[in-house]
Amino acid sequence: MNPNLSAIRLIATDIDGTLIQDYDQGISGRFFAQVRTLNALGVKVCAASGRQHGSLRKLFAPVEKEIYYLCENGAVVFSPEGEVLSRTPMERQAALRLSHAILDVPHFEVLISGSETCYLIPKSPEYADHIRYVIGNNAAIVEKPEDIAEPIIKVSAYCPDGALQYQQAWREAWPQFQIALGGAKWLDCGTASKREGILGLCGALGIPPEAVCAFGDNYNDISMLRTVGFPVAMEGGQEAVRRQFPLHARCPEDWMEEIIRAKQSG
Repeated sequence: MNPNLSAIRLIATDIDGTLIQDYDQGISGRFFAQVRTLNALGVKVCAASGRQHGSLRKLFAPVEKEIYYLCENGAVVFSPEGEVLSRTPMERQAALRLSHAILDVPHFEVLISGSETCYLIPKSPEYADHIRYVIGNNAAIVEKPEDIAEPIIKVSAYCPDGALQYQQAWREAWPQFQIALGGAKWLDCGTASKREGILGLCGALGIPPEAVCAFGDNYNDISMLRTVGFPVAMEGGQEAVRRQFPLHARCPEDWMEEIIRAKQSG
């Protein structure tokens, strides 16, 4: 473990593949207890995910008003009270063109994100039900992308046959956007990355990035991990992520326990 853990003032953790490593399980009770202890010790905790704000609040219900939310891969950041601390929208016309390009692929589905609502143009009712009842998003169905009135902060492609095979081609076709895997079947596209999100949160809280510990397992976590002073890669994560960062963990809770001990003894 790093000897300077007592210097940490903010902990940011990815969710899927990091805090939740088995997709059938939820957040551990151990994590919720650690959040309360860390807050009492003056350490903030942030959920950093490609998920929507409303979905994350449901997931973290026991500590819903005790953590921060870096949502939509960093495009929007919320306080525990629901105040927007930073937001990075996409250029609207480009976002609309991208949405249509996704719709033009017969077996793809599109998910267009605003700050609190995602918009669907479903090709099957099962897709809409999955977004609403499995993922837990606040979702609205529209006839076309142009019907969305609010700023667009992320556009995602649902690729039922796997997203990785399309990632490079879509990066080349849309170089103005950050395009990252948001799970095995999702390509997430936006202007922001988790780097912008964590810097926006640090600015709002007055905490230097050097005093942040972040946990991640996948390619879309790399920008955040490179930005903070204490980056930790998951042992079960992508090999390319583990190679870049020497600090590894089986799960965030193990490191959080060490941070608590360092704070209490320091």
